[in-house]
Amino acid sequence: MEQMENIDFKKYSFKTIRRMLKYAKPYIGWFALAVVFIFLIVGLELYQPIILGSATDLIVENIGSPSAANEMIVLGLKFLGIVLLSIGLSYSQSMVLAYIGQKIILNVRMDVFKHLHRLSINFFNNNPIGRLVTRATNDIETLNEMYTSVIVNMLRSISLLVGIIVTMLMYNIKLSLLTFTVLPFIIIFTTVFSFASKKIYREIRAKISALNAFVSEHVSGMKIVQIFAVEDKMLGKFKQRSEELRKRLMDHIKIFSVYAPSTYLLNIVALVLLLWFGGKMYMAGEITIGTIVIFQRYIGKFFEPIQEFAEQLNIIQSASASAERIFDLLDEKIEIVDSPNAVELKDLKGEIEFKNVWFAYKDEEWILKDVSFKVKPGQNIAFVGATGAGKTTIQNLITRYYDIQKGEILIDGINIRDIKLDSLRINIGQMLQDVFLFTGDIKSNIRLRNEKISDEEIYEASKYVNADGFISKFKKKYDEPVIERGASFSAGQRQLLSFARTLAFKPKILILDEATANIDTETEGLIQDALGKLMKNRTTLIVAHRLSTIQNADKIIVMHKGRIMEEGTHQELLSNHGMYYKLYKLQYEH
Repeated sequence: MEQMENIDFKKYSFKTIRRMLKYAKPYIGWFALAVVFIFLIVGLELYQPIILGSATDLIVENIGSPSAANEMIVLGLKFLGIVLLSIGLSYSQSMVLAYIGQKIILNVRMDVFKHLHRLSINFFNNNPIGRLVTRATNDIETLNEMYTSVIVNMLRSISLLVGIIVTMLMYNIKLSLLTFTVLPFIIIFTTVFSFASKKIYREIRAKISALNAFVSEHVSGMKIVQIFAVEDKMLGKFKQRSEELRKRLMDHIKIFSVYAPSTYLLNIVALVLLLWFGGKMYMAGEITIGTIVIFQRYIGKFFEPIQEFAEQLNIIQSASASAERIFDLLDEKIEIVDSPNAVELKDLKGEIEFKNVWFAYKDEEWILKDVSFKVKPGQNIAFVGATGAGKTTIQNLITRYYDIQKGEILIDGINIRDIKLDSLRINIGQMLQDVFLFTGDIKSNIRLRNEKISDEEIYEASKYVNADGFISKFKKKYDEPVIERGASFSAGQRQLLSFARTLAFKPKILILDEATANIDTETEGLIQDALGKLMKNRTTLIVAHRLSTIQNADKIIVMHKGRIMEEGTHQELLSNHGMYYKLYKLQYEH
């Protein structure tokens, strides 16, 4: 699988915009209300220069006349009223857009997080966590500004531009056409700017994502970095990536720093044309001073939406680059899905059967080769073998983290492809050497947000697996805070908490990956006792690294290079003097 950075942006342009607008569709009524506010605001903005022009003509035509004072007061109050009304409408529009934007972003964020939960383990093996975090946080937040300020405000900019052009033409066609001579240059500058910034924005988002991935990976592996004293080398790599991002950001700043002054220069050129030709027309008696004032104000407003349009294009480019990456994630194929007629597991007994199973993580590089075995309900089965023999793969296939290429895996005689994923996994408790604890407290780590599990069930499960002993010593007991990954707990304490968590969910099948590895002797005794309780009346599959821990297993399966080489009890396998016997001798003679 290719990493997600390899995105074909060419196929996205219009498709991305359509999908972004699709998220806005449920809020079309709110957008319509915002549009109404926009048109009212634009109308008021277009009327302001007319009032100023009228006031100018009133002053010029009535110099020294006290009779004009009352009319000036009326015009002044009218102007003030329009400004205040515009402010009120702008506030209302902002609040409506903020509401829409936050609702849309919430929906996008929920879709992304939900989709991440449904992707296969293989996907996460091939994509750095930092990049995925960037998708779910930074990229989504970038979309927010587009929904809250761009979609409707771009309509405002267009409406204001059209309104200004129409009003100017209504006042004086000749002076308007002279002023509009700068329009072709504006169109050229904006087109070039849009094309150049689009490419750079995509590169910027990619660089940010790569940098986040780098930081995430190295913070997680900080212990290794410090142990091997490679801080300076890692700092050098970080500096290199940061420098690449800085250069891309500077490229964008350079482009925008050329565009903004260029539009401002055209603004000045338009004003010069107005003063030059407008002055001549005034001297010829073709227009009034008020008309020049109106045009001057309109020219200022004419370039305002153009500059805003450029900024909005900026946001669109950034949002589009982020959206392309978000939708690329949402388009990631979900490999493990329920079949159309998938069933719920009811009254699970715990029988497991592999029938001629072949499996490869990649192409036909087979990890399991024609593997067949059967586990009766309540049996304890151990898998042993050298690294790469396929032991952990068998665990992963039973929980259906991956789908096999050939053969069948049956639970109580039902092909696991025909069992609903949630129903399958809720009945399987898997415990690994490396226990993962979430930030929160002890209680939430046992319950895992499953509110069906009561506090009493949490307490009972913890006592049953010997976890209550150390939990009760904490000041806040089951409300004791848990920091990231449970770093404040010992390996043994984390393992006991995982046992309590597993028991609280009442699985029918247990999958264990040497739960006592790297545990101190005192805690190992508690864990072995807890394991014995957990395994009682449950089908249990154990991946064994130390043969001493599986001597009482009902059956031991010896794996080698993806095939089953031997099966039997501990004593039967020793008496056969085969591969198990050699492994046993190897461990206990050293």
